[in-house]
Amino acid sequence: MRNLKLILSYDGSEFSGWQVQPDATTVQGTLASAIGRITGEKVLPQGSGRTDAGVHALAQAVTFVTESSVPTENFMKALNDILPASVRVLEVAEALPEFHARYSARSKTYRYRIYRGSICPPFLARYVWHFPYPLDEEAMERAAGLVVGEHDFTSFAAVDPEKGMNHQGHPSASLGAGSGTQRKKHEASNLRRIFSSSWERKEEELVYTVRGTGFLHHMVRNLVGTFILVGKKTPQVEDMTRILEAHNRSAAGATAPASGLYLVGVEYSE
Repeated sequence: MRNLKLILSYDGSEFSGWQVQPDATTVQGTLASAIGRITGEKVLPQGSGRTDAGVHALAQAVTFVTESSVPTENFMKALNDILPASVRVLEVAEALPEFHARYSARSKTYRYRIYRGSICPPFLARYVWHFPYPLDEEAMERAAGLVVGEHDFTSFAAVDPEKGMNHQGHPSASLGAGSGTQRKKHEASNLRRIFSSSWERKEEELVYTVRGTGFLHHMVRNLVGTFILVGKKTPQVEDMTRILEAHNRSAAGATAPASGLYLVGVEYSE
């Protein structure tokens, strides 16, 4: 048996998210079908997290176990021949038997793109949130810094439809550290550690980048929606701390559209 690790990039616009669903086209289901055609096996590849419908990935980590002896370089070529153009395998490598794309992860980075120009180019519309209205971008940058550190992010966590509660790391899985017992304890709370959180102007785009141990369901998009309100000065920058401490979803802003969100990468221990 071989444990293979893939690095996957995909345009999420036409997928109903990562996770396989009945009667819906998903990235996981599409990848599983392609692997099955090559190996003749029925496998369900495990991603580092579950991106939502319309969310993109620059480097999603995936693992699956196979008895196939196909060399890794041939596996990558064969998968890219079968997969739709919206999904590309960037790497295939042998991993240790205990390595798992989700549970072995230590941090993830997400990026959110907002197009600030008055007219959004049609070929860009599926990959950004077009928001041409006045914003105090400097205030948004200051607010972004206030979420760095370990916090209870209940105010920014939507209810996970599978779990019936607002935890369990969706769209990106809660990242385990240590034993399975420790991991389950961490996943049962809404505590997450954010290492960096910042906005940057890139010509006509305002780009948010956040790196942390894990992210709750819609957490990044809910943070962006709240930062937008800060940019409109309702609420003020200093209210971000109050919103965090409220532990109440209704205290924060609306969920930003999925189109602007990207999973940039996943980090693992050496």
